[in-house]
Amino acid sequence: MSTKFQINDPSLESQWRSLILFGKNSATYKFAFAKSLITLIGNQTTSISLSDLAVPFAGNIIEHLKFNDKQGSSQSSKFLNSCRAFIKNELNQDQLYRDTEKFGFVNVIDAFQNVNGGAIPNPFYEKNFAVGKKEIIITDSLLKLFDTFQFKNLDQEVEARWNLVETAWSLNISPNILEVKYDDVESLLFVQNNFMRRVNITSVRDALNGYQKGKCFYSFQDISIYKNDELNMCAIDHFLPHLHKQYHHNEGANINGVWNLVLSDKQINNNKSARIPEKRFLERLFNRNEFYIESKHPLAETIINQTGYTRAQRIAFLEKQYNLASELAIQKWQPKIELAGSF
Repeated sequence: MSTKFQINDPSLESQWRSLILFGKNSATYKFAFAKSLITLIGNQTTSISLSDLAVPFAGNIIEHLKFNDKQGSSQSSKFLNSCRAFIKNELNQDQLYRDTEKFGFVNVIDAFQNVNGGAIPNPFYEKNFAVGKKEIIITDSLLKLFDTFQFKNLDQEVEARWNLVETAWSLNISPNILEVKYDDVESLLFVQNNFMRRVNITSVRDALNGYQKGKCFYSFQDISIYKNDELNMCAIDHFLPHLHKQYHHNEGANINGVWNLVLSDKQINNNKSARIPEKRFLERLFNRNEFYIESKHPLAETIINQTGYTRAQRIAFLEKQYNLASELAIQKWQPKIELAGSF
């Protein structure tokens, strides 16, 4: 699972993303908790009480409950019921926060920093439930993460992952026929439900960035998806050119599929244009797609449905599409700037 994601990359950003992108999704509490940590760490505090955590935590859950009532696989939840009552004006804010503190953190604090049955190497907080206290103690790891270039991208990545999970639950579509589609005009990922009604999920940049570790796919420079940083916003690129979509379609491939979409630095992308990357980048595309598959649907199921049900089938699919693109364009491209990659 996420151990592959962290090969050659023990960075704090990679450890954080492994928690968000991989592991079980029996409830969306971990996403609300992650967004709360991101909000509160801005205060540069070293300890956060459960009463302080309750305010953003409940707020995050309520904002999602308003649009998607299903936020977990459990049949009942005292915490979610309190949030629902608050939305209906049947519960006041003070009681909401008391209920959140009592019921909302039962599992999430212990479980959040674990993935694949073990804790991450550099925990972001420690639990302190000594007599008379209920708080978490922030470690240097989270404070250092706050100072990284990638920190500004993390909230949007969490939100995108949350949107993907709850959409899969709420639509109740069989994974075998579920397909996340790409709208290149709006830069959105969307699905269509059983009644063919379009449901927008999230920004494609927000959904893809974590799986690329916040790096340009080709140069491995840091990239930005931050919504208030339009000037430095990364580009969405078709690894194999969109120009030849009909030829790929004739061979059973959707060139607009998630499997073929990557994020790149704007200047790198402008230089690449509609050219085909050197074949060595095909392995990176395969590895990036495998990260999707190691996570939970709908992106995982979409990649499988688009490229193959086994590892061998997916390798053969990419090889076939790359060879087809190569026949249509003789020249290969490589970036002028290229840092060492970690996948």
